[in-house]
Amino acid sequence: MADETKPASGDSAGLSNGLVSHGDHKSRRVYQAARSLHSGAVKDLLSLGVCERCIFRLVSVEAFDSDLSSVSASTLRSWLESGDEEAASSEESSCCIVCLGVLQFVFSDAKQTLVRSECGSDYAARVTDLVKEEGHEFDSFGLEVYVPATILENERAVLLYLKGKYNSESWLQSEKISVKDALKVLVLDPLKVSLGAKSDSSSFQIRLTYSKASDEAQGASETTRERKKRKTDEENGSTSMSENSFEKVYEPCILSIHCNKMPIFFSGRYFKYSRNVSQTRWIIDDERMGEASVEELIGGNILPACLGDSYKFHAAGREDIDSSIIQVRMLGSGRPFLIEVQNSRKCPSQQSLTEIEEKINKSEKKLVGVKDLKFIGSQCWAMMREGEAEKQKQYAAIVWIARPVEEKDIDSISSLKELKILQKTPVRVLHRRSPLERERTIHWMKVEKIKGSSHYFLLHLCTQAGTYIKEFVHGDLGRTTPSMGSILGCRAEIIQLDVTDVKMGDS
Repeated sequence: MADETKPASGDSAGLSNGLVSHGDHKSRRVYQAARSLHSGAVKDLLSLGVCERCIFRLVSVEAFDSDLSSVSASTLRSWLESGDEEAASSEESSCCIVCLGVLQFVFSDAKQTLVRSECGSDYAARVTDLVKEEGHEFDSFGLEVYVPATILENERAVLLYLKGKYNSESWLQSEKISVKDALKVLVLDPLKVSLGAKSDSSSFQIRLTYSKASDEAQGASETTRERKKRKTDEENGSTSMSENSFEKVYEPCILSIHCNKMPIFFSGRYFKYSRNVSQTRWIIDDERMGEASVEELIGGNILPACLGDSYKFHAAGREDIDSSIIQVRMLGSGRPFLIEVQNSRKCPSQQSLTEIEEKINKSEKKLVGVKDLKFIGSQCWAMMREGEAEKQKQYAAIVWIARPVEEKDIDSISSLKELKILQKTPVRVLHRRSPLERERTIHWMKVEKIKGSSHYFLLHLCTQAGTYIKEFVHGDLGRTTPSMGSILGCRAEIIQLDVTDVKMGDS
């Protein structure tokens, strides 16, 4: 390698960027790393408009780190004795043809204002201000960086040019750190300091998204012909760096910053006291069906406490509310549910959740009730899916039969244990569910007489999850066998139905 690439003699040589080579290990290392770069390749890249940080990424044999970012393009030129300071200053103010300003800490903000940071700490401070505006509570974070495809394409073109001209050089064979990974190297430590948080695979993510300025704003969009020529040059191994070898970009990227918290979950059990309340929002032709929904009455109270963007409601089964005359309440011990909150800014304390629970339970209309409301971690889905096959439900139904209820009917029904029934998909839901035949189990039944009414009785029953109770009573035109009607040998109809318990696994 030419002598100009070697460090100047003497340990006390002064450096043109103000560094002194003796007494400062970092400064000495940076100086030696810069002077070890291939001078011809550095001159070529500087003349093409490649920034100093991209030069270190592409040419240096040392691993890219934040120390190397202290070297400016003018310093490189000075060490290589290649050009005057005025020309260097002009080059430094332009947008790098490879990273498009990303590693120069230059970008346009949401208002199309040009922002230029002097160093990683300054850049991190700007990012921190925008993150704090979002109002998130966090003690750790993950950093994601997205860059436009143009950066990768231009870097590929530059590397192709270097390989054509300096193919025998060992530094070309080393793996190159990407622009987005290089940015993380430069700003991650300053971000940890300015945010006062550690960096890990956190549930809180900061996403830096760089997008190319519009072609109209640049006035330099790549034509189809230019793109085809550049691709042909690459395929043919062309070593000439023509004006069409890379996409010309004259403006730095637009930077948008988005913060996202992984969903958090709250569990509990709900009660539905009104037959005119659906489990989830029920809208038909833009018209609300029912008075309200469990989903809205619970989720609508939890979401503001989390300062989240939105929520999803999940429950262990559901109660019927449809066009039929039989609407179902949820009583007894309540039905297990989860509220999933997206991008929450804070996690309410248990005291706050208790207050939300009391607010719902003391509401004037008393449509819905809640108990055991709490924050729950990653085990939430395991809880909801646990033992689906073994999950049992208990019901209370008012049943009418075509003849008077006799004592032998009560004894006959109560004696049936673990009764196996076959159910085809009910007629009432065939329009939205596949026509299947399922075996279900009625674990036990108990009959309670209704005073003063010989044709009515209260039926308590415990069934396997997924059993169609209405159809078990009336038989659904023979689609459920046996049914209460076939067991009693007469017509049977269900008048009212309530869920009284939902048992999950060992609960």
